[in-house]
Amino acid sequence: MNAELQCLPVDAAVPQYLTQTYWWAYVHPRAVSLFERQWLVNLILWGNFNRLRDAAIGALGSNLGGRTLQVACVYGDLTRCIAARLTHGAQLHVVDVLRIQLDNLARKLPGGLLRRHGRHEFRQPPVELIQGDSAALEFASSSYDRALLFFLLHEQPEGVRRETLAEALRVVKPGGQIVIVDYHRPHPLNPLYWPMAGIFRTLEPYAMDLWRNEVASWFPSGARLAELRKRTFFGGLYQLISITV
Repeated sequence: MNAELQCLPVDAAVPQYLTQTYWWAYVHPRAVSLFERQWLVNLILWGNFNRLRDAAIGALGSNLGGRTLQVACVYGDLTRCIAARLTHGAQLHVVDVLRIQLDNLARKLPGGLLRRHGRHEFRQPPVELIQGDSAALEFASSSYDRALLFFLLHEQPEGVRRETLAEALRVVKPGGQIVIVDYHRPHPLNPLYWPMAGIFRTLEPYAMDLWRNEVASWFPSGARLAELRKRTFFGGLYQLISITV
């Protein structure tokens, strides 16, 4: 499997909330070297990474044909597992605003040749990495069969979150799937209820929004959904939402 990294003439502007709030997790080079460990990603999710990854991929569909969009890079092997489910001729596009995250993901994808603009042309690879903003996707409307947002929404201010969801709904074609995996308000008796509340208030100030509100409350007005299903995991701490556009 080959991956293509589409390099913009200049780096996309990094949103201020990322540099101010999440520099320690995604922006600083030392963050990548620290967090890019499968066991650590699993530990951060209290041993649930594999379960949530597999549930998300399963919700996307048993055979991933056509075009799949992953919105934002993820530490761990999520993208590699999605790519392994692509059918012949299918494509996976991963968009992220941070070049450092795209470079890191490119190193994780197996199979060799990384194509950059300005070099020789090669056969179209099944995976393309694209620098761009989730709140302003430069893709045509109804151009993807499915999209995945994996632990992205809790890291965004409400306004950006609304725009990200609106863009996902715009670029996925009617009948296509949008899968969202993220935090959820756990049962009050969940032993992680108060520890997680403390972690969020200290390190992830936007995450508590997902405890107070349903994700559907941030959809654009008049959004036309054929179906919405929600599952929770690990005492309600995590949720998976599957939407048919």
